[in-house]
Amino acid sequence: MVAQRPLRVVRCGGSQLSGARAVFSADAKYLLCASGDYVKVYSTATEECVHILQGHTNLVTGIQLNPQNHMQLYSCSLDGTVKLWDFTDGILIKTFVVGYKLFAFYTLAGSEDSVFIIIPKKNEESLDSFQLVSVKLPKTPDQAVEAKELSLILDDIGQSPKCTAFGREVYLLFWMFFFYIKCINYILATSRKGANNYFTCVACHPKEDCIASGHKDGKIRLWRNFNHKREYTFSTLHWHHDVVMDLAFSVEGTSLLSGGVESVLVQWRDGSDCKKEFLPRLGSAIEHISASPDGTLYCTSHTENSTYSKTTFLLLRCDIKTGLVIDPRTKALVLNGKPGHLQFYCLQTDKQLYNLDIVQQEYIHQIGLNQVDLVKAAFSARGSWLATVEQREEKETELELQMKLWNYDEQTQSFTLNTRINMPHEDHVTALCFRDTDELEDGTPTLVTAGKDGQFKVWVLVDDSDSEKQSMGWNCDFVGSYHNYPATNCCFSEDGSLLAVSFEETVTVWNSDTWDLICTFCHPPGKIQNLCFGRLSCSKYLLGTTDNGFLCCWNLLSCALEWSAQLNVMVLQPDPLSENIAAVSQLLEGSDLFVFKPNEPRPFCIQRNVCRERVQWAVFIPRDVPESVGSEKHQWLSRSQLYFLTETQDLLTFSTKSTEERLTPSSKQLAVEESLPMTPFYLLLGKHRHQQQSKENADLGTAVVQSHLAQVSPAIKELLHTPAHVLPSASFLCSIFINSMLISKENKSAGEVVEVEMDSEKAEDESDEDLDLTEMEQDMNPTEFLDEITQTKLSKSQEKQLRKIRRMDYSWVAVL
Repeated sequence: MVAQRPLRVVRCGGSQLSGARAVFSADAKYLLCASGDYVKVYSTATEECVHILQGHTNLVTGIQLNPQNHMQLYSCSLDGTVKLWDFTDGILIKTFVVGYKLFAFYTLAGSEDSVFIIIPKKNEESLDSFQLVSVKLPKTPDQAVEAKELSLILDDIGQSPKCTAFGREVYLLFWMFFFYIKCINYILATSRKGANNYFTCVACHPKEDCIASGHKDGKIRLWRNFNHKREYTFSTLHWHHDVVMDLAFSVEGTSLLSGGVESVLVQWRDGSDCKKEFLPRLGSAIEHISASPDGTLYCTSHTENSTYSKTTFLLLRCDIKTGLVIDPRTKALVLNGKPGHLQFYCLQTDKQLYNLDIVQQEYIHQIGLNQVDLVKAAFSARGSWLATVEQREEKETELELQMKLWNYDEQTQSFTLNTRINMPHEDHVTALCFRDTDELEDGTPTLVTAGKDGQFKVWVLVDDSDSEKQSMGWNCDFVGSYHNYPATNCCFSEDGSLLAVSFEETVTVWNSDTWDLICTFCHPPGKIQNLCFGRLSCSKYLLGTTDNGFLCCWNLLSCALEWSAQLNVMVLQPDPLSENIAAVSQLLEGSDLFVFKPNEPRPFCIQRNVCRERVQWAVFIPRDVPESVGSEKHQWLSRSQLYFLTETQDLLTFSTKSTEERLTPSSKQLAVEESLPMTPFYLLLGKHRHQQQSKENADLGTAVVQSHLAQVSPAIKELLHTPAHVLPSASFLCSIFINSMLISKENKSAGEVVEVEMDSEKAEDESDEDLDLTEMEQDMNPTEFLDEITQTKLSKSQEKQLRKIRRMDYSWVAVL
């Protein structure tokens, strides 16, 4: 009997990506990104995550390739350890325990057994001053080793990894010491003039004695002659209007890359202010810039927690105002993306599918400027309609609101704007929801919005067609209120017959056909924070949570409180395919999960300390195929999967599989295929031959040759994938392998046989015209007749029959 796997919390996305600079592999086939306490390995060809390196217990702050072995990776973390990985296979090789919080990590090709790290100056509690030290890594066979031999390099330096850079190793200490002293003198001299020249980042030229520094005033300075006795010189490059956030030289040093709050990647050619190129509209401020060793790819990390190389690998913003919404069509997670955009996020591949521009305005990156923000989003049952709410608040009394209704276009496979409504409410919109039964029953689509102005409004789709064109638009059909209390939540029942709207401490239930008020619930006291109906057999229940920590369940048939519990529930999420409801409560030790049915107040599944952070949002996503779960206690995960998002942008879920097991099979196969050498034999028999589409050939002989090669390909594949120690000798396999690659003569003559058959048919058609010639053929010698036949090319079987005919005696023909 197979042992049941325990249910555990697995991180499936999110985490902080901008905490450390991304690194390319030596062959630029992989991009390695620090993601929370993980290191993720992405393929630059397909953007698939092929490995997840997990082992750290705190935030990863730095990653670097091993200079002695480019197939290995170093990573450091706030947990005080340095780990060495084989990132191509996802294997942890060794752990070095330093004992301090590590904020940055550097390696040099000339230092075989030493690395450089930034640690707190005094102790772990004091984080106001830092120092750069050298750590000697012991060479022992043990997997966990203590690295306590530290050597001080520089004192009182910046915490950020961008504040320290290593140039050519010959001038390492010389560069750092003199440049450090001269930069301090430069700041002291220029700060008296009122200039904002504070350093923000630094980068060293890979080939020359040159250092580039970024400054708070948006200028870039190139320093030279700092390693001579004479006075240093510098030149200035200026395009950024605000702080320069990162700098990076190309591999050969011919270009300098810079980024800032403008979301524009600037490339400076040959250190000239006149030779610059731009890559604009990258979404948000650029935090880090990385270049591949071959110079073909660049990677930027952004403050909105995104990483760009060819496409976006991951994007979960720090401020999620729309919540977690599911697109019914693609099963993608929809939430805030770039400023003014909705992103469609694939949970299986942990990357962004595409962005939908909602605000449709150019984002102006300026500190202190209030921008239009996307705050609400909701889909209809089939995903045909999308409702969004955007707002801009200049002051407390100046509020701009706009609601947009988007229709899905089947031809363009995208959403198009249908209706724009200015100021749908006089105050902030707090909730919006569609009636799901309208699309399922081909009814009129209905949308309900709730606002702090004390009203909820019902919007319906009406026909605005005229004699010139046909059009459909959304209009307000009903406005409801309850004692002018602010409306905070709204939701429809499963059959769409009831609408529940909460007004501060009171829950109201309305008839969705006549919009008459049916009943109200106002106990226990407390403002309503979450509201939802039960489903299936529990559809007669209505549940809500209050700000004083109560979870209440009301019976709609008896109009009375069924039960209540004090759990301090922060998130309440129903499963759309079952009666189960998930509630996440916040305690001092962490967040707890309770899964229950409304008709049974006792939860059937309790998970303590699912995470240390506060859970902001949660959502159930239906599975395409039900998953077999061994334990009856975990059957609630068989048809739907629960995802929840924390304050630190960690997207978590429950699973019985490990993180590495949850990678897609295509990702694992990709890692194996990319490790194969690119030889001529590989090009002949590898994946490139299978990717090419064969053209239709009229010649039968060409088709026979192709089919013959296709038949032997499984044997060749088996030969290449069989371990060498179990194969027969090479001399035995050589003749078999060569014969399998040859083409037999029968296949060569196949086309010629077709020509003989066509000629015979043609001869039969002309037989009537040659009746007079038959008498002459009878007078001819049979041997001469046979010689004429042999002049035509025949197959082997026909040649055998012809030889038998030649041996026969034809003398009796002469008597006739």
